[in-house]
Amino acid sequence: MKAKITPGKLSGTIVVIPSKSQAHRLLICAALGQTPTKLECAAASQDIWATADCLNALGAKITHTNGGFEVAPIQRIPEKALLDCRESGSTLRFLLPVAGALGVEATFQMAGRLPQRPLSPLWEEMERMGCKLSWQTGNTLLCRGKLQPGAYEMAGNVSSQFISGLLLALPLLEFASTLRLTGQVESRPYISLTLDALRQFGVKIVESGDLFSIFAEKMPQASDDFTVEGDWSNGAFWLVAKALGSSVQCTGLNPNSAQGDRAVQSWLPRLGSGCAVDLADIPDLAPILAVAAAAKPGCTHFIHAARLRLKESDRIATVCAMVQGLGGKTEETPDSFTVWGGGLAGGTVSAAGDHRIAMAAAIAATVCRQPVTILGAEAVEKSYPAFWQDYTRLGGKLEIE
Repeated sequence: MKAKITPGKLSGTIVVIPSKSQAHRLLICAALGQTPTKLECAAASQDIWATADCLNALGAKITHTNGGFEVAPIQRIPEKALLDCRESGSTLRFLLPVAGALGVEATFQMAGRLPQRPLSPLWEEMERMGCKLSWQTGNTLLCRGKLQPGAYEMAGNVSSQFISGLLLALPLLEFASTLRLTGQVESRPYISLTLDALRQFGVKIVESGDLFSIFAEKMPQASDDFTVEGDWSNGAFWLVAKALGSSVQCTGLNPNSAQGDRAVQSWLPRLGSGCAVDLADIPDLAPILAVAAAAKPGCTHFIHAARLRLKESDRIATVCAMVQGLGGKTEETPDSFTVWGGGLAGGTVSAAGDHRIAMAAAIAATVCRQPVTILGAEAVEKSYPAFWQDYTRLGGKLEIE
């Protein structure tokens, strides 16, 4: 799908869509809980549907309602299950340890770049603790065996999703376990989101520095009704539009959220001053902050960005290509990139299958002097299916082909 945008400011109010990150975690906890749960979630995306479908394959019964989901937890664990993760890294990395903890012989199907995204050191740790993993034909992964309680370790600087997956799985084991994080821990806010979800469901976890003691609580569940809060990652696109001169108001964002991407508010005033934006905890903000930096004078450095190369696209390369394709100037290294400000002219951008590149380019169009064409604009379906409808509703001049 090709989207052609005529430059112009946006105007209106946006109710920010529910947090994809929190929805994944609450759906998993609800499916592993003890009683039925209602989850208020006004909008869902391909990634969330992937998690819901995989949980159904594991024995839960998740049904979509007008306001969200009703979740009947797993009552009978299947011997075998086919889990279609589509392109969702969260679905795969969260549910791989969960399937191991349940003892299900699980076949995980993957699409897009997901089969190329790393699974080490989670793979090795799961095998050390009782599972056997093997690649099959057709981009599928087979998990056999059952995780055993004990002392787990995980590097903190590879993917917080590995850590979250283990935190979601270990309460299901027969006895208490520990999880020790080694090295520098990145994306810590995402770990906090997982801990918050588990504690909402009554799981007892004791933290001592980077050591977590997880008790075998079986998701005792303190409530039967949960609400997914607004998503700072997707809200950031509209907040940047406002910072660049559009009259956009965002509602539904929790200023005290554990979501790390609420840091967008503190970074926006500093862009273009020669500052170094540390992406270690906020990798998903890179595309939209790069657009904001290109629209300001001066330069902005983005550091600790190596993991961006393992996202839906090589996000260092695609962010730089987006800015350059719109007339800006960038420079990249293996683990960082720099954006020089001064404004954007317009041009053609390939979304490269990456939802955040597509949305960032659309916001860039609000400050461009010439039209912006986005190739592969359907990529927004991954996290924000209604993005183009909302963009048009705010006055965006959009032609879809």
